[in-house]
Amino acid sequence: MNKATKIFFGTLFTAVALAVGNVIARQPSVSEEPVSAPLDPFSQRKVTAQTQLHGDLLVTTVQPGSALSAASSGFIPLERAAYRLSYNPATRLPVWVAWHLTAEHTDGPYSRKGIKFAEDEDVPVPRATNMDYINSGYDRGHICPSGDNKWSEEAQLQSFLYTNCCPQLHNLNAGDWNELEGKCRKWAQQYGGVYIVSGPLLLNKKHKTIGKNKVVVPEAFFKVVLCMEGEPKAIGFIYRNEANNKTMSSYVNTVDDVERLTGLDFFSALPDEVEREVEAKADLADWE
Repeated sequence: MNKATKIFFGTLFTAVALAVGNVIARQPSVSEEPVSAPLDPFSQRKVTAQTQLHGDLLVTTVQPGSALSAASSGFIPLERAAYRLSYNPATRLPVWVAWHLTAEHTDGPYSRKGIKFAEDEDVPVPRATNMDYINSGYDRGHICPSGDNKWSEEAQLQSFLYTNCCPQLHNLNAGDWNELEGKCRKWAQQYGGVYIVSGPLLLNKKHKTIGKNKVVVPEAFFKVVLCMEGEPKAIGFIYRNEANNKTMSSYVNTVDDVERLTGLDFFSALPDEVEREVEAKADLADWE
């Protein structure tokens, strides 16, 4: 090997060694902290491929350009043992409450007996209090019902926070709305679980309020239910905050209809084709 050849290979070896050294230097050592998994902005829990769809089915967003969009920057996300919600401090009401009701969660040892409604100290004042409801003519209507929270003492107690309640006429609360809550528990038992999003519906430009803290009285309530067992299906309901005694079928709406009325977007984590299909159809007979 002549001198020029030796110089060439020597230079090449040095370049390769430097390149390999740089690659090695860029690799994290065993002791380095691993990169964190993406975080769900509501629950602040790590999201994995296995749980992402389940968690995302509970995420409800405000549609751009809707009546809610202007106020949505002030909404407060809250996470509880059984449900998650978006709270509107301007109305003292939840915007929506979402939960996954499983068959196992439809019963349990923790009843509502002896539990009192309570202020939610995680939201700013003014906020709903017990005094606002006294002699108001309205019940403290659960959105995520007590009957869905018997499986956990913590969940049962949290269901009585005022951020999970709205002023609701007693006839509706104890009547047709209560019937729907029981039907959802039956569906959870039948299918193994259902995803539910529910909340108040504000239809008028001006709203009646109750109490010193001016808790808004909703004109109606909505509920949408999604079943992923077998062929996916969904159904929506709109109940006026009135004293009625009607058949459940009279309250049925498509999820698309509920979205148009509320300005909310439900179940957007579903594949687009599935979402379009299930949200466009509502047939109570499909759930029997």
